[in-house]
Amino acid sequence: MPRKPRQPPQTADTAPDGCVIRVEGVCKRFGSHEVLRNIDLDVRRGTSVVILGESGCGKSVLLKCIIGLLRPDCGRVLYEGRDLCCMRERDKVEVRRHFGMLFQGAALFDSLSVAENVAFPLVRHTALSKAEIDRIVAEKLELVGLPGTQAKMPAELSGGMKKRVGLARAIAMDPEVILYDEPTTGLDPIMADQINDLIVKMERALGVTSFVVTHDMDSATKVGDRLVMMYSGNFIFDGTPEEIMISRDRMVRSFVRGDASMRDQALGELSVSGADQGRTTE
Repeated sequence: MPRKPRQPPQTADTAPDGCVIRVEGVCKRFGSHEVLRNIDLDVRRGTSVVILGESGCGKSVLLKCIIGLLRPDCGRVLYEGRDLCCMRERDKVEVRRHFGMLFQGAALFDSLSVAENVAFPLVRHTALSKAEIDRIVAEKLELVGLPGTQAKMPAELSGGMKKRVGLARAIAMDPEVILYDEPTTGLDPIMADQINDLIVKMERALGVTSFVVTHDMDSATKVGDRLVMMYSGNFIFDGTPEEIMISRDRMVRSFVRGDASMRDQALGELSVSGADQGRTTE
């Protein structure tokens, strides 16, 4: 599937007009473990931003801060200029109606049919008639390539089909922003590529802003206009898919290539550099 022209990376210092999400100086700590350290990020409307990084580096924590499920210890998260951190819970719930989220394991309700899973946010948050809800469910399932599956139960679905149903539910309310938490985890390469195509399709068909958390480089370079890599609670790369492939940063290169030995060398260099800085300040 051909991609639209890449958008140039934006930084917090040059926030673009049309910025839909802004993260300013966000920190998050769990006990003595500092997961996010002074994170800044602007996301422009209609673009696809991919957050890369090793498991446990803070990607999903950042995602939860953005949607208001976690409160940062410092800093703030703005959605269209509104500070989620200062909102009452009822206001956060209203803002979340503008977000759709595809969870890592699809997170379908096992006891509900496909139609009931997709309809869940519509039943909970709207006063639409059953006929209207049924129409929307059929429309969204058609969009994700699963027409006629309304009566199936989650146990009857493959992993890829569950992801598609999860995506249909995520777009049921016509969100402005879709968040994807490891959308290709656990899928074979062909199915993973189909999910990547769907992410691109959603961005084009619905005009949504996409925010993708992943450690899958194939997925990242296919769906992302802008790639941001996290390490040790902060960003060490911010640029286009083309730029990350030629980055000279050892930690970035080791991740892109999946090279454990290069990563160990990079960690060794960081340790030596830290020790040198310690000696110079004594």
